[in-house]
This record gives sequence, structure tokens and C-alpha cells, in this order.
Amino acid sequence: MDKLMHLVKLSAGTESVDSLTAWQEAFRKRFDDGLPRHVTRMWPKREAEILNGGSIYWVIKGAIQCRQRILAMDEVDHGDGIRRCGLVLEPGLTRTTLAPKRAFQGWRYLKPADAPPDLPANRHSEDALPPELAGALAEIGVL
Repeated sequence: MDKLMHLVKLSAGTESVDSLTAWQEAFRKRFDDGLPRHVTRMWPKREAEILNGGSIYWVIKGAIQCRQRILAMDEVDHGDGIRRCGLVLEPGLTRTTLAPKRAFQGWRYLKPADAPPDLPANRHSEDALPPELAGALAEIGVL
């Protein structure tokens, strides 16, 4: 049986979990199945492990704040001869506890043991902290 692996990715230009949700809602209309995608130039070598229940953990304003399950990987062709990977994502974002993460390019593998837990169900309706405050508190270990 394949092991499980996640990805972690900086959500460049995103101000909050809500703004990532809004962007994905608009972008997913481009695809026939209506599922959100993130297109990346590199194809994960650990595809089987990721497709065994893995998620993409989104870094927003210096902290992992949410995740989405990765359902499939499709080849995306923009007509320029470059093979790109379209990560087909489960609709909707699952908020996680905040975990500080420095900026990086591309995506990285994330072991399940290192992934932040999902936010408890009784905290889903809480108003989100301003991203800068949430990142600062996570960095010093308060959140």
C-alpha cells in the first residue's frame, strides 16, 4: 500500500482564506467538471502517495491556514510544449490551525506528521484574525 504525502504551497497574492476561496470559485469555471485546480509546472514524483488521500496545504500571509484534498492530477497544455500538472482539488477549503511557514518558491512535500491539524468544528464559525496578526501569533507559538 502506498504511503500518504501532502503538498504545501504559498498562495501568492492571497490576503485571506476567503480571498483564496473567491479566486478558486472564479477560476474553476474554466474547467468542464467545475472542480478547482492549481496548475504548476513541476509534476510531483510522489504522485501515488499524494493521491492516496493527500491535501495541498495553503500558506497565506506567512502561515499555513487551510488545506484542500487533492483528487487527481491532470496534464495541462497551454500550447507551448511545456507539460504542466493540474492539481484537481476538492471544492471548499478546510481551515487548519495556524502553522508559521517562511516563503519559498514552488511547492514542497509535507509529511502527515508535520501537517497542522484541522481547526476543530466548533471554531469554524469564528471570525478570522487579520492575517498579519495571525501570522505573528503563530510565529511566536501562541496559535
